[in-house]
Amino acid sequence: MRLAGALLVTLAAGAAGAGYWVLAGVVLAALAAACGSRLPALGGDPAGRIAGGLSRLAQIVVLAQAFGAYVFPAQPGYAAAALVVFVAAADFAGLRLPDLLVTWVLGVLLAAAAVLVAMCLAVAPVSQTGGIGTPPAAGIVVAALFLLPFLLPEPGERGTGRAFVLSLVAVAVTAVTLLQLGPVRLGLSGTAMRDLLSAADAGQLQPLLTVIAVLATLPAVFTTFVGARQRFAPSGGAPVAVAALLAAAAAAFVPLSAALLAAGLGAVAELLLRVRIRRYRGVHD
Repeated sequence: MRLAGALLVTLAAGAAGAGYWVLAGVVLAALAAACGSRLPALGGDPAGRIAGGLSRLAQIVVLAQAFGAYVFPAQPGYAAAALVVFVAAADFAGLRLPDLLVTWVLGVLLAAAAVLVAMCLAVAPVSQTGGIGTPPAAGIVVAALFLLPFLLPEPGERGTGRAFVLSLVAVAVTAVTLLQLGPVRLGLSGTAMRDLLSAADAGQLQPLLTVIAVLATLPAVFTTFVGARQRFAPSGGAPVAVAALLAAAAAAFVPLSAALLAAGLGAVAELLLRVRIRRYRGVHD
């Protein structure tokens, strides 16, 4: 679910700096996620709690902003902040999503991705001006950072297999989006998937896209918040409430690119800590 919500906004942010080469950034993030899926989980040390917690709070901000942009475009910042406050209150109240509901939502999102790819391949794209250009190394790395946190599997998920499936979805959606919109239009789009439907002569599906955006973001924000609180602040209390309020404020006022960069750097820090744990275990085995 996190990936589906992230793709609503990350592709445009990545294409703004990498152009066509955003696809290379997605592949780079997929390779890093596949390698990371084999690493042990973070420990309970302060460095692990800080890196893991901050990365997930940034992911929550990104997903909440995607929700605001697609579901309440008139007031996206306030809607994003309200969503963070809502999921925090739901967590404090003890609400949990049934596993069957999560599975159903994942199935719907995968089906939506498949339909989107097929639809974009069936419609001839508008001719694009300009070529692919020279690979911008910095832009590719930044694009990979933007998507990496949403490709990394959480502890308890199906590691490498899950990372492979999500990587295929991310690459396919990125490719058809570039095919239909081109890097310039994609990079300038705040709601790329809405523009993609228009480009693919499927504007009548815009209300359905709003429903998909809700399914892709609301459960993902909730499960990410609950998972982060359980793993990195199990005692709850005032620190979690403060973190939720900070995330709500960030969702309302922090630029999307800054939240994406924070999530990506947090994911890299988490991976480095997990590599250190693996080396430590290898030395002591």
